[in-house]
Amino acid sequence: MSSTGITFSGFNSIDFNVVINALMQQSSEPLAALQRQQSAVQQQIDTYGTLSSRLSTLQSAVDALSTASDVQALSAASNDAAAVGAAATGSGVAGRYDVVVNQLARAQVTVSSNAAAALDAVVATGGTLTIGGATIDVGQTGPLTLQQLADAINGDAGAAANAAVVQTAPSEYRLVLTGRSTGTANAFTISDALTGGGALTFGPANAVDASDASLLVNNVPIASGGNVLAQAIPGVTLTLLRADPQSTVAIDVADDTSALKSKIAAFVAAYNGLVQFANDQATAASNGQPAIGRDPLLRQLRNSLRAAFSSSYASTGSALEYASRAGIEFTRSGTLEFNEETFDAAAVAGTTEIAKLFAGDSSTPGIFAAALDLVTTYTRAAGLVSSAQQVLADQLSRLGDQVAAMQERLALQRAALQQEFTAADTAMSTLNSQTGSLASFGRSLTSS
Repeated sequence: MSSTGITFSGFNSIDFNVVINALMQQSSEPLAALQRQQSAVQQQIDTYGTLSSRLSTLQSAVDALSTASDVQALSAASNDAAAVGAAATGSGVAGRYDVVVNQLARAQVTVSSNAAAALDAVVATGGTLTIGGATIDVGQTGPLTLQQLADAINGDAGAAANAAVVQTAPSEYRLVLTGRSTGTANAFTISDALTGGGALTFGPANAVDASDASLLVNNVPIASGGNVLAQAIPGVTLTLLRADPQSTVAIDVADDTSALKSKIAAFVAAYNGLVQFANDQATAASNGQPAIGRDPLLRQLRNSLRAAFSSSYASTGSALEYASRAGIEFTRSGTLEFNEETFDAAAVAGTTEIAKLFAGDSSTPGIFAAALDLVTTYTRAAGLVSSAQQVLADQLSRLGDQVAAMQERLALQRAALQQEFTAADTAMSTLNSQTGSLASFGRSLTSS
């Protein structure tokens, strides 16, 4: 802004607003400088928000490789999925498991001994029906049809069975009770004390007795109350679908290197995204733009991460000492790349050694376990990034107070100038009026 003084001419045609605006523009330069500082600090806060998001992505990728169970993921395949389904659920022991299903787990099924002629036939006007400890009291509900009785049973969360009305012959409808869970432990008893109407009765025999599943896994006998078994094979859930004592189903459990490769690739992408962010910030800072490229926190973070993934981890007990031995390699530009050939060579005998390198053990953290602790120091609620953002937020608050105070002072200055120039304008108008009167009086003297 030029500091040249304001000049004007023409006594009666002065626009004082132009003069006031010019004076206020010059006085407002310190305010504009504060507002530019505000904008720069806000941009830094936003940039730290981006850094926080990048770190969160990196933290998730690192966390996914920080424990042995994360690294030693399994795949499970059944050679007869129609008989026995298999799904890997966690860490276990790779190998082949022979499964023979002698019997499936069954739920108890009991059918009423007598039948009703129709769905809306009243089967009870009083009494009770108790199923596995849950009692339907007809005396409290009033006369019940066959369908209403079934609905009352199904509406009782404590009942051990579900009820259905089944037509077994023309004009014959029976109540079928099916246990809500399989296994002998979930068998239920029926106490029939219904009265009135065409009261139902239940005989001593069940249509299906509750039974446990019976199978052999590598010739080891196993019994289960359900057909889904999570413990028969470590790290694998079996689903029994068909009983066939004469047939052996092979379950092949192997290290799932494809899943592990995907996790490593996700980590490499997250790491490189953070490196690119740091590079962009450094470029912006060198060009004089608001950025955190020269911030010690960002430089420290980048250097610490590089050290973490290039250091030796021989103390973890793995034959693999460096991340590069598992295919995670640094490039000349400081980014990472995933060499799958190197990884495949390291995993040819399984992922045990890779798990030691990545996760370590109870006494010594591996690469990713240590990196997770490092990243967490930046991302936690009171971490380094949050603290840096708070410092900037406090600075932004102080700048806001300064801006508000200066705006108030400038408003007072403008009001004072307007008052002064209004008084000057009034005085000039008075002088102009007096000048006109004198001129008129002079002309009258001349004419006379």
